[in-house]
Amino acid sequence: MDLVDAHHHVWDLAVRDQDWITGPALAPIRRDFSAADLAAGARPAGVAATVVVQTVTVAGETPELLALAAADDLVAGVVGWVDLTAPDVADRLAGLRELPGGECLSGIRHQVQGEADPRWLLRPDVQRGLAAVAAAGLVYDLVVLPHQLPAATEAAGRRPELTFVLDHLGKPPVAAREPEPWAGLLRALAARPNTVGKLSGLVTEATWDSWTTDDLRPYARVALDAFGPSRLMFGSDWPVCLLAADYGGVLAAARDLTGGLSAPERADVFGAVARRVYGLPSPR
Repeated sequence: MDLVDAHHHVWDLAVRDQDWITGPALAPIRRDFSAADLAAGARPAGVAATVVVQTVTVAGETPELLALAAADDLVAGVVGWVDLTAPDVADRLAGLRELPGGECLSGIRHQVQGEADPRWLLRPDVQRGLAAVAAAGLVYDLVVLPHQLPAATEAAGRRPELTFVLDHLGKPPVAAREPEPWAGLLRALAARPNTVGKLSGLVTEATWDSWTTDDLRPYARVALDAFGPSRLMFGSDWPVCLLAADYGGVLAAARDLTGGLSAPERADVFGAVARRVYGLPSPR
């Protein structure tokens, strides 16, 4: 099987602080994580390609991620960041394409989960930025909390020309064992044909030191039913996942959660969807 990890991060704290990594609970990941560290877990698992995703709202990070993709044959795509509200956002996107590794730019993301306005995605300046992302042939990754899903659904309706990728399935309350109202909100988003779900980040929404795959199963089942295997992709969320599981453990859980699928359906979830949506090169 062509195995693609559609969601991971790298960072070097000497280059740029990750100011979201605070407090004792996150201390295990408050250190550097490189592409070589990723490869140590991903390659033995059979991963053929990955997508590296931005972590901070700093313009300088995306050129670094593009350079990484240009230099590392494991990293095939980049989801970067630009200021969607900037009047010259189209020019900024074009500028990223011109950089080393610019051909690997697959999408754009903003930490909407940190915005106080639950309808931030619907602001006129943000909508203008999303239109520029679509015009550039890129996709838009959504990192939102459940209460922000209605705005994401409306944004997808307003911008049918843009593909929206829902990171971490919208961060369902796995630890609380309360699927609603998240499940209904996710189904509403998935009803938009220009949306895709990412089977990622569930282990860190569960109780870190005692979760089981059965804790994740109700949420994965909702996503599989809502998006279907042809609009769902696997992501490890490494190294954030290390708070709850190692690379192999996350992959094993995802395989268990999709165990009822046919072989072609699993091929979609674990590779084909990511390659299609992010425009990654065909496997060698």
